[in-house]
Amino acid sequence: MKPDDPLLRILACPLDKGPLHLVVPEGAAEVLYNPRLHRRYPIVDGIPQLLPASGEQVSDDEHEELLKRMAP
Repeated sequence: MKPDDPLLRILACPLDKGPLHLVVPEGAAEVLYNPRLHRRYPIVDGIPQLLPASGEQVSDDEHEELLKRMAP
């Protein structure tokens, strides 16, 4: 998924219905991130996994790291 992908404008977090941000963590696969809830959602073979059970809560340290890596 690319940062300018039009799909990113319509994807929403399944929990708070807010926007998600594309993040490429160093040495890991890209994810969609909800900084409001500190939850990340995986992208598997180019397909966002947006079921509530697919999301993972992140620690405060990981949250700060993901914020630094968010695509503009």
